[in-house]
Amino acid sequence: MRKLLSTLVLVVTATAGLAACGSSGDAGQTLRVGTLADAPPSIFLQDGRFTGYDNELLRDIAQREGFQVEFVGTEFATLLGKVAGGQLDIGSSTISATGARKKTVAFSNGYDTSYTTVVTKKGAALSGPGSFAGKRLGVVQGSVQDEFAAKLAGAEVVRFPDYNAGFAQLRSGGLDGWVVPKDIGQKYFDQNPAVPLEFGYTVLDKDTPSAFAVAKSNTDLLNKINDGLAKAIADGTAARLHAQFYRSAPIAKELDKGGSGLPVKNS
Repeated sequence: MRKLLSTLVLVVTATAGLAACGSSGDAGQTLRVGTLADAPPSIFLQDGRFTGYDNELLRDIAQREGFQVEFVGTEFATLLGKVAGGQLDIGSSTISATGARKKTVAFSNGYDTSYTTVVTKKGAALSGPGSFAGKRLGVVQGSVQDEFAAKLAGAEVVRFPDYNAGFAQLRSGGLDGWVVPKDIGQKYFDQNPAVPLEFGYTVLDKDTPSAFAVAKSNTDLLNKINDGLAKAIADGTAARLHAQFYRSAPIAKELDKGGSGLPVKNS
C-alpha cells in the first residue's frame, strides 16, 4: 500500500509540475511574458501596468487564442536565454528576428518594422558611418543596436541594462551618442523638450522585423501567436493599436488592415 501511495504522489507531483510550467499555450493557461519597462511607445510601464504597442497586441492575440498573459520586467540581455530555458514563455520587447537569435529561440511572424538611429546633442554632426571614431555610444546590452554600434569603426560602445540608464548618460554628457530604435528616441524627445537633441545616422531595419520570441520546442504556442496575429492584421486591430501608440509613424503596408503580414522563417 505504501508503495502504491508513493507512486500516486509521484504521478500527481509530476503532473502538477507540467501544468505549472505554462509552456503549452492550452486554453485558459497563464503564460509568463518577459518585457522591458522603459521603451515607449513599444513597451513600457504605466501606472503599474505593462503596456505599449507590442504588449497590447500580445494581449489581443492571447484573448483570441484562449490563453492569459502575465508580464514580467526583464533585462534585455537575459531575455532570450530565459525564453529558451523555459523561465519565460514569450519574449515581447521589439525583438528583431535576426539570424543569430534564431539559433536560440523561434520567432513569430513580424508585427513591426523600425529604424535604428544615433541620438545626439544638437550640432554633434554624427550623421554618417564614418563619423564615430573616438566617440562614446550608449546601447542596451544584447540589442540589435549593440550589434549596430559595434560595427561603427572606431566607436567606443558603452553598454547599459535599459534605455533610461543610457539616456541619463547622454543627457549628462557622458555619451556622444545613444543608439536606439527611432520611435523610442522620438518618445524621449517628446518627454524631454528642454534637452537639445537630434537624430544622427539612421538606417532601416528592413530585413529583421520585430517579432515575439518563444522556445524552439514550443511549436503549439508559436502557431497560436501567428494565428492570432494574422487575425489582428486582417481585421485592422494591429493597425489601430499602431496608430494609438505611434501617432506620427505610418504602419507598414503588410501590417495594415487586410495586409499579408511579415512572415519570419525560423530555418
